[in-house]
Amino acid sequence: MKILISQTTVITVNDNFEILTDADVVVEGQNIVYVGPTKEWQEKFTTIIDGRGKLVAPGFVNSHSHAAMSLLRSYADDVPLMYWLEKRIWPMEARLKREDVYWGTMLALAEMIKGGTTTFADMYFFMDQVAEAVEEAGIRAVLCRGMVGVGAEADAALEESEQFVKHWQGRGDGRISTMLGPHAPYTCPPDYLKKVLALQEKLNVPLHIHLSETIDEVKTIRSQYGVTPVQLLNNLGFFTRPVLAAHCVHLTDEDMEIMCENNVHVAHNPGSNLKLGSGIAPLPELVDKGITVGLGTDGAASNNNLDMLEEMRLAALLHKGVNLDPTAITAQQALTMATRMGAKAVFLEDVGAITPGQKADLIVINLQRPHLVPQHDLVAHLVYAAQPSDIELVMVNGKILCENGKLTTLDEEKILFQAQQRAELLLKEEEN
Repeated sequence: MKILISQTTVITVNDNFEILTDADVVVEGQNIVYVGPTKEWQEKFTTIIDGRGKLVAPGFVNSHSHAAMSLLRSYADDVPLMYWLEKRIWPMEARLKREDVYWGTMLALAEMIKGGTTTFADMYFFMDQVAEAVEEAGIRAVLCRGMVGVGAEADAALEESEQFVKHWQGRGDGRISTMLGPHAPYTCPPDYLKKVLALQEKLNVPLHIHLSETIDEVKTIRSQYGVTPVQLLNNLGFFTRPVLAAHCVHLTDEDMEIMCENNVHVAHNPGSNLKLGSGIAPLPELVDKGITVGLGTDGAASNNNLDMLEEMRLAALLHKGVNLDPTAITAQQALTMATRMGAKAVFLEDVGAITPGQKADLIVINLQRPHLVPQHDLVAHLVYAAQPSDIELVMVNGKILCENGKLTTLDEEKILFQAQQRAELLLKEEEN
């Protein structure tokens, strides 16, 4: 399988952030093998895509999500995080069945693929169903079974996590990677986190955890242990392992120094943090310290979409506003966090840029739209003006998953029907 995208414009997001015009991109098998000036090719291609008037960019990396929560979109809005969790979300999640998680994930995948997301990191339960959906859809994913360290299922979650990692790591032609997912310091006491660390040592996969998301979380941990959540994890030796920490909204200077020294990766979720009133993460400070930061949507129940274009825009605009500094987070920085840096945040080294040797995870955007003309600055256009509907083609691992705005591996009509039916059944169960 050899694909040529010809005479196009490329935002490479490589180390030099090169932007190429009148360029060709060649994909062979799963990989990008050529990015450079347009040539008179003598060899035959399986597919030739006319790239004139189009823009090729890396696919987006959603560094933190709960895909199946798309079934709970708009179910519990405009309430604080802990009320949202304890009174609305957790009771509803207790009724979810395996099939619900499968179809909720399928709904999320349809949305993400059409919006240009080619990789997502996910933490939830019934993760075999999530992985099956990923395998069918053709998207790339970094998956973990969320673990809560209190209650009857605490030890079962450890066992399920071990089996999940052993079964799914590297599956789907290498598109599926795994992590361990202790939910948060306030739901996983120190003794439980020590069990997680012992399992991590055995399996040698990264850790994915919610961290310092709200002021209440920080107050709770301080009252129980006399330290911040970051300091608690550091004292436990948690950061001696590869860690992706989601949210990181309420951090002290000491917290950020600890994270920097231990190379803790961060998933910044501006939309979810704003909607739940959790606060605004100190993104410019994290970036200035050289901390690896990716962007994430969180779940659709707290966002309410999985639109990485929107997250880029929020990340750039929000921090300009609160810091009274129009240079605080630039369009280039936001795009990098949504692609190459996001891939690094979820511990992937071979996606996130349009360069030879990288996996062929890319998007093609139609530039012939009123809101994308004139084309003074294509990076600014992508971050501040582009819409999911501008994305005409999405490719993962060299396979086209969306073409002319239509999904090629998923039955969108069936997914929408199943998701609506299952959401309605859940609500009926709640009423009864």
